[in-house]
Amino acid sequence: MLYLALKTIHVSCVALTISLFLLRGFWMLQDSARLQQRWVKTLPHVIDATLLTSAILLAWTLGQYPGVHAWLTAKVLALLVYIGLGTVAIKRGKTKRIKVAAWLGAIMVFGYIVSVALTRQPLPWLG
Repeated sequence: MLYLALKTIHVSCVALTISLFLLRGFWMLQDSARLQQRWVKTLPHVIDATLLTSAILLAWTLGQYPGVHAWLTAKVLALLVYIGLGTVAIKRGKTKRIKVAAWLGAIMVFGYIVSVALTRQPLPWLG
């Protein structure tokens, strides 16, 4: 029962975080002032904190840990890349070209993370 609740929270947060990231990326492309709204700056942190907490609790509940299970290690490392690219895309990129490249890269890394999660393989295209 706990596992199912955690997984539901986790998957829901995955859908919310990518949806909001895509929306923020579109607003970045349009140079929209909407990116400066308080909720746009706050909500991603709430969603991502919930996502990370549910991930940690799922790993603990299942007894699967990064550094022990290759797929989970790959997922965590890819998450760090995704976060880095995401901050460049939405905040830190110096030019629009850099922001767009980082945004597209983050979307691709996100796809990799989801495919690793679904296949439980660090190289999901092989498996």
